[in-house]
Amino acid sequence: MHDDSTRSLPFPALRRRGFLAATGLGALTLTGCGGGSGSDDGAGDGSPKKGGRLRAAFAGGGASETLDPHLANLFADVARAKALFDKLADYGADLSARPRLAEKWEPNKTLDRWRVTLREATFHDGSPVTAKDVLHSYRRIADPKQAFRAKASLEPIDLDASRAAGERVIEFVLKRPTAEFPNVLAAFGAYIVPENATGFDKEPVGSGPFRFVSFTPGRSAVFRRYDDYWEGAPHLDEIEFVVANEESARVNALLGGQIEYAHELNPTTARAHEDKGQIEIVRLRGSAMQAFCMKTDRPPFDDERVRQAFFLIADRQELVDGALSGAGEVGNDLFGKGYEYYAAGLPQREQDLDRARALLKQAGAEDLRVTLDTSAVASGFTEAASIFRDQAKKAGVTVEVRMGSKDSYWSDILDNGALCCYRSGAMPIEAHISQRLLTDSTTNATKWRHKDFDALYQQAQSTRDRTERAAVYERMQRRLYGEGGFLIWGFADWIIGTARNVKGVDTKAPANTLDWARFDTVWLA
Repeated sequence: MHDDSTRSLPFPALRRRGFLAATGLGALTLTGCGGGSGSDDGAGDGSPKKGGRLRAAFAGGGASETLDPHLANLFADVARAKALFDKLADYGADLSARPRLAEKWEPNKTLDRWRVTLREATFHDGSPVTAKDVLHSYRRIADPKQAFRAKASLEPIDLDASRAAGERVIEFVLKRPTAEFPNVLAAFGAYIVPENATGFDKEPVGSGPFRFVSFTPGRSAVFRRYDDYWEGAPHLDEIEFVVANEESARVNALLGGQIEYAHELNPTTARAHEDKGQIEIVRLRGSAMQAFCMKTDRPPFDDERVRQAFFLIADRQELVDGALSGAGEVGNDLFGKGYEYYAAGLPQREQDLDRARALLKQAGAEDLRVTLDTSAVASGFTEAASIFRDQAKKAGVTVEVRMGSKDSYWSDILDNGALCCYRSGAMPIEAHISQRLLTDSTTNATKWRHKDFDALYQQAQSTRDRTERAAVYERMQRRLYGEGGFLIWGFADWIIGTARNVKGVDTKAPANTLDWARFDTVWLA
């Protein structure tokens, strides 16, 4: 697979003049630099100011990008979606569900019915957010003909039986008792859209802090402050999301003053600029899972002995030191290190090449050759692939590294190939399981499909007692540790760069949580 992603970029090398010309910024007043426009309701850097346009650069998905929030998958998609739309709940920095459009939720005694009351909020066209909009949104996500990301997370809800019990009250009927139902409301991609919503890429109407102005897939999206936002109008006049797939392009644009926010910098860049005074570096510690993804439904990884051998081939510390420049910590083939329910008691895996060779011999795979798909789409991916290739060689395994397109990598590797580089931002362990490890999960990259594992998940959901629920989750994780398809070798710091006049960026919110990439609380000093 050839990496040809620069063809769709608006500014492949992102030299200053080229960037300004390609995005049209050269003809505009650069209100995001050196202070904002409009009224000033704060003095000094400590008090928020009104006005200005902030330009934020993210890696994108090329010409296939969409503003349909139910299709949000890339970090750029999610950042745009949360600016335009809202969910009933979202994850706080501690990965617990926090109320958003839902003002409150209350279960019955048997946990199979939950009554959700909406706060008073309006869509950008002035119409109120109602129970009918919520039910429409969830039924759209659950459409069996579609592959929306949140579908597996919403599976516990019986949407045929659920109903509006008033304009702002929804009576959710569940298929089984569910103790952690607020996590369902906070599920990734579970955004609320108007009941009559159509044409998301032309004139999307949401209830988020910003309203739509313009969108060019693979290039730029401009949103303007929504003054009637339920949580208070944003400080900024406008937010512009620009696409820059190359990390060097994002950095150069930030240093050159063409953007004010650069998402996802690599550790080497961060060290070069940290505390130097030109830009600000924000580190979200241990925020990103780093992994190799083995597809368990096809050779050679349909043999669990091969998967176990690959677990033992990996020298995790070498991967963290080399691919992440030390900016992270080792993983243990389980998602969610440090999160609630994480099985911390399992022994830390170490490299054991002799045992790996023995397992491969048992599987009849002594001279195994396998292709590892990677891409420069994410920091550390190409470095990790090269390091693992050399580690595998010591166990007699030939790993051929194949470079993929930055524009299409995530869709390419979801179903194709057998081994790939993979990463994830933060989410509860429950959400990781529901979205990636159930038979019907729409982002099941390891093709892990086991009905008895699905049943354990349902058992955990239905268990009221937290200690008993934790025991079920540990049982599931022990199985994944022994025979799963995620070789999780590390957890990386998530690194963001901003101009020095950008204030209000949360420094503790892991990627994917409520306050990550949240621009309604940011201002230009």
